[in-house]
This record gives sequence, C-alpha cells and structure tokens, in this order.
Amino acid sequence: MRKLWIALTYLVFFLLIAAPLGKMAIGAFSEGFGGFWNALTRPEALHALMMTGLVVIVVTLLNTLFGIMMALYLVRANWIGKRLKGLLNSIVDLPYAVSPVIGGLMIVLLLGPDSTLGAIFEGIGLKIVYAIPGMIIATLFVTFPLMVREVMPVLQEIGSQQEEAASTLGARSWTIFWKVTWPSIRWAVVYGVILTVARSLGEFGAVLVVSGNIMNKTQTATTLVYQDVENFNVTAAGGIALVLAAFSAGLLLLMEWTKRRKEVQ
Repeated sequence: MRKLWIALTYLVFFLLIAAPLGKMAIGAFSEGFGGFWNALTRPEALHALMMTGLVVIVVTLLNTLFGIMMALYLVRANWIGKRLKGLLNSIVDLPYAVSPVIGGLMIVLLLGPDSTLGAIFEGIGLKIVYAIPGMIIATLFVTFPLMVREVMPVLQEIGSQQEEAASTLGARSWTIFWKVTWPSIRWAVVYGVILTVARSLGEFGAVLVVSGNIMNKTQTATTLVYQDVENFNVTAAGGIALVLAAFSAGLLLLMEWTKRRKEVQ
C-alpha cells in the first residue's frame, strides 16, 4: 500500500508539474533556438519583460517596507486593541480569499477614470488605472500577505524581552530595531522577498484587469503570454513562459539554499 501511494504521488507530480513544463519547453523550441531567441528579443517581448522587472522591483521594495511594519504593529503594538488587530489580520489575509481578478476590479472601481478619486488623480496628471501605478497597486494587493506572514511568526517566537531590555538601557526605537529585532527576522525577510518576487513575476489576473494589456505600454510578460496563446503563437508564448518558469525555479532554489545556510549558522 505504501508503494502504491508513493507511485501515485510521483504520478500526480508528473502530470501536474513535470509534463506541462516539458511540453512548454518543447513548444518554446519547436522552431529551434532561433525561434526561441526571436520570441524573446521581439520589441513587445523586451518591453513586457522590462515592465515586469519594473513592477517586481517596486512591489518588492514597498512590500518589504510595509510588510515588516505591519508585522511589527500586529505583534508588538500594545496600543492597538485586540479587536482592531483581529480586523487588520483579516484584511491582511484578504488577497488569499479574493480572486486577483476581483482585486483588480475593485481597483478599477475605486481609482478608474470614471471614479471620483481617479478623476482627481487624473486632474493633477497622475493616471492610476491602465498605467504603471495601477499595475503596481494590483500586484501589491496580491503579494502583501507574503512578507507579513513570514515575519509575524518569528516575532512571536522570539518575544519582546530583548527589545524591552534594550529600551530600558536607553536605546532608541530605530537602534533597537537594527541591533536587536533585525538580526532575528532577517532570514524571514529574505524568504518574504523571494516569495514576493516569484509571485509578482507570475501575477496575471489583477494586472490584466488594471493594465488594459496595451502592447508596448502596459503589457507585462504574463499578459503577453496570454496574448500569444490567444493568437496561437505557441513558440512565442512558450519562450516567455519558459523564462518566467526558470526564473521562479531559480528563486525557489535560492530559498532552499538560504534555509540551509540559516541552519548551518
């Protein structure tokens, strides 16, 4: 029976992961390396990859900053009541429960050109929806829980005794964070960053809704793959998708390496 379950596990792994990846690689190189290279170097692909990189960098920076702050508030802030903390915890988990497409739609309804806030922003020359700011907000909405949920358990595990001792000795809040808190949470932050980058690379639904998928303007790598599939351009779609998959796999391997490094230390 045990061997049967092991065999079924490998079969599911093959059908759900290995086989699709293999088929995608075959499609990417169906016209040889030249076709694969042309798919990556065409102008719309270069622009989509550049847009994806820009969104990933900005989202990762913002998510790291505000994710750490939110985790600290939820664990350490005694001035926040239990009910309010429970509400904030629920809001942090909202992207897990809500489809990214619905998240993108909420952003369009709140900040779109037909909304009051959207009209105000456009009046001062700042376009949110169907532009880069909206794409960043949509990706932030999807990835925000990742950093918070990595850092919070570590903060709860280490407790606040060392921080309170440092405060008693006269250390300021900023010094306490860098000298006491940061060394304890830095690996959790590294994990959160890796997960944020990987999730940002693969985000599709929310970005598709808020970006409009305008070629050479608001198109990301994932929405370009979607467009290529719609146009039956399998080689081009497979090439971009293979690059994204390889980069995400590399990030996961990096995460495993950091875990082993942490265990050694």
